[in-house]
Amino acid sequence: MSDLPSLTGANRTIAHPADSEHAPTRRRRIGRRIGIIAYSVVAGLTVIALIAAGFVVWTIQRSFPQLDGTVTAPGLETDVSVYRDDLGIPTIEADSTHDLFYAQGYVQAQDRFWEMDFRRHVTSGRLAELFGASQLPTDQFLRTLGWRHVAEQEVAALDDTTRGYYEAYADGVNAYLADHDGAAVSLEYAVLGLQNSDYEIEPWSPADSVAWLKAMAWDLRSNIEEETDRALLASHLTPAQIADLYPAYPYADHPVIVPTITADPPAVAGMDATAAAGAVTAGAATSGAPGSEAVGVSWTEVGSVVEAASALLGDVGEGVGSNSWVVSGALTESGLPLLSNDPHLGASLPSVWHQIGLRCRTVNDACAFDVAGFGFSGVPGVVIGHNAEIAWGFTNLTADVTDLYLERVDGDQYWRDGALVPLETRTETFHVAGGDDVSLEVRSTVHGPIVSGLTDDFTAIADDPATGSTDDVRTLDDEASTTGGADSADATTGATETTVPPGEYAVSLRWTALDAGTTAAAIFALNTATDFAQFRAAASLFDVPAQNLVYADRAGNIGYQAPGRLPIRGAGDGTMPQPGWDSAYDWRGFIPFTELPVVYNPDEGYIVTANNAVIGTDYPYFLGSDWDYGWRAARIVDLIERAAARGPLTADDMTAIQADQEFWMGKRLIGAYADITLPDEKAQRGLDLLAGWDAQNGADSSAAAFANVLWDELASDLFARRAHPVGLSGQSRLFVVVDRLLDEPDSDWWTNDTIGVDGQREMLERAATDASARLVALQGDDPDAWNWGSLHAITLTSGTFGKSGIAPIEALFNRGPFPVGGGASVVDATGWMLGSGSFATTTVPSMRMTIDLSDLDASRWNHLTGTSGHAFHPNDDDQFDAWQHGRQTPWLFTRERVEASAVDTLVLTPGD
Repeated sequence: MSDLPSLTGANRTIAHPADSEHAPTRRRRIGRRIGIIAYSVVAGLTVIALIAAGFVVWTIQRSFPQLDGTVTAPGLETDVSVYRDDLGIPTIEADSTHDLFYAQGYVQAQDRFWEMDFRRHVTSGRLAELFGASQLPTDQFLRTLGWRHVAEQEVAALDDTTRGYYEAYADGVNAYLADHDGAAVSLEYAVLGLQNSDYEIEPWSPADSVAWLKAMAWDLRSNIEEETDRALLASHLTPAQIADLYPAYPYADHPVIVPTITADPPAVAGMDATAAAGAVTAGAATSGAPGSEAVGVSWTEVGSVVEAASALLGDVGEGVGSNSWVVSGALTESGLPLLSNDPHLGASLPSVWHQIGLRCRTVNDACAFDVAGFGFSGVPGVVIGHNAEIAWGFTNLTADVTDLYLERVDGDQYWRDGALVPLETRTETFHVAGGDDVSLEVRSTVHGPIVSGLTDDFTAIADDPATGSTDDVRTLDDEASTTGGADSADATTGATETTVPPGEYAVSLRWTALDAGTTAAAIFALNTATDFAQFRAAASLFDVPAQNLVYADRAGNIGYQAPGRLPIRGAGDGTMPQPGWDSAYDWRGFIPFTELPVVYNPDEGYIVTANNAVIGTDYPYFLGSDWDYGWRAARIVDLIERAAARGPLTADDMTAIQADQEFWMGKRLIGAYADITLPDEKAQRGLDLLAGWDAQNGADSSAAAFANVLWDELASDLFARRAHPVGLSGQSRLFVVVDRLLDEPDSDWWTNDTIGVDGQREMLERAATDASARLVALQGDDPDAWNWGSLHAITLTSGTFGKSGIAPIEALFNRGPFPVGGGASVVDATGWMLGSGSFATTTVPSMRMTIDLSDLDASRWNHLTGTSGHAFHPNDDDQFDAWQHGRQTPWLFTRERVEASAVDTLVLTPGD
């Protein structure tokens, strides 16, 4: 009763003299009555609490899917079996492709429909329909890019067979929705109903699936951030200073993916001569064309249960990239290849991936699928994984497939080659939950949609424009003559001599994903390929996003193919915004597929991709310059070669490489501080930790905690804490920048008047002193109690209601924080934002897999959270502990092993 002071206080009695002899009895009677009342009240409150708790539990669990037994599914041709293991991972077996993809749609709707529904609102620019007016700026940007329009074009262009896969998938999703609605689909709909009670779930369509591929393309959109940053820096830095901050790739020190192109790889199966020659020219961007994606959603509390913040899109995030490598049988214990992959994406709950197996009961030409791996909820097929004959993995190619163009706009026209031409316009209407409809006029040029006026950065570029290249930056104003001009265009620097036409500046976006493409068909071609020729044919369809594809097969071959629609530029190199009024700067076409880098069975016996430079500078086409700077790639190559020197490689060796946490910049800082002793003894304790450190960013390491805080302080003092701050995105790049500065003690960068520092030694001492003080404030005065894992912790956060700002709502959906090791530009790539004030993990190896081509049942996999997207479901985060500690679970594939290991079996049966 101590929780109820008002009731316990009522037990006090007042004794009257005349009643003194009867007082004890009276007190007992009053006490009993108060006790009965108190008990009744508490019992009543308890019952109410139990009823409320029961209602919450019922609301949570009512959307949990049926995993065994039989369900009638109208539209199926024959029975389909869905086997789930103890992690809830489904393997679907069906007699036809129609039933196979129908069942995949049904199963993914069971597991993740809220995620699917949210994703299609993102890709359609319709978040305001869910969360209200705060999401209008996001919707306006996405609708300007027009993902949905492009997705609809791509669906219309699909061949009948492939379109049939998407339609069957949609039918399966809709069959599930026919029997489930609102909170019976997911807990999120119960919470949404508190704010938006009129919301109704719409049927699924093929375009909803295809549009998500545009979203992923935006997440891997290459160098648009770097191009934007350079344009903004041009207003207060010299070209030499910008070049210091964006150095060339260190080819002499770090590997390229393709040291030598294979001269005669297996021919691309089914590709005709015209397609092989790449006889497609860039032409104009699709009018009003689409393209973009969402990386993270921020929610804020605004007088209701949840309301979306105004900006969904931001930087892709430190650490977005991937590792993949393949090792030939010449180096392995089994004599057949091993293939590993761990894509690095934004941390999310649920994970971006959904694990699944898709099997035709009889594999033949009519039903050729026998595949397992990682896919996206809402998209049929398997994106990364293996079938019975081959395996493949992806990393981001990091080629430059986006360009910003400065346009000169005059009213409803813009300048092209000395003449005014009309802008293309369309009107988009936005339905707003709880508000009136809003309209927006979208304007496009020949290059693509105008994006200035929609985001602060693009608007700032239009307000203070600069053009050229990293080596030749030119600022512009209305009166100046500057770059542009077809007569003397230099394709390397873009330096020419014409006059800027009159008008107002605007910024447009040219991006390969704004044109209708063929990636929607590539997934199925990958799933059914059985050799390198067919794999290359599938890769030729995978045009957006541009990826590195590694390959292995059960015949013992390994390979690599760079796919993608990669532009051939005119004048300019795409490192800075280009003059849109001069057609000399337009794209000229795309690199023919048969001339893209390819490797087949290299002499080295391995292929490593980690977003590093694809090929050397002698390659005849310009692919880009904003690569990851190769620290992860170099470390993986070193670890493979060391392991191979010890003996034949196994899957355990691959898993150990994926878990490697060596922090290269930490090693560099150990050397830089070797001769420095701080006068403050407490501050010196951090340097003492550093001196004895193995450079591994282990979660329990106190030295790792100090090294990363020191790195953050030093980078901030060098670049961010200035009168004109320099952004700290791209730790891989900054490793190169600071590495070189440490060898240049007289560089002007070591002087920073804003913080009163003059010289390299003074800045190094300041950073170390401040790092120690910062760690004391964060983790206490005992250096032995410092640890990297707690600083670098990850909170598994729902991308929607997990960011509401309302603690009880967030508690329903979020998990953590949990300590993790690793770091940015570390093989175990748990990224964090340098200079942000936080070391929290924001990007992660979203999944890890190693495929053993000698025994597919000996393969292993894992991803960040779990199969289910339902809060509190047993499979919503049950893979996290293994992910956190670098363990991978068996990946069973053969029919016998899958069926024997199933803990649940659901049969979908035809019905009316």
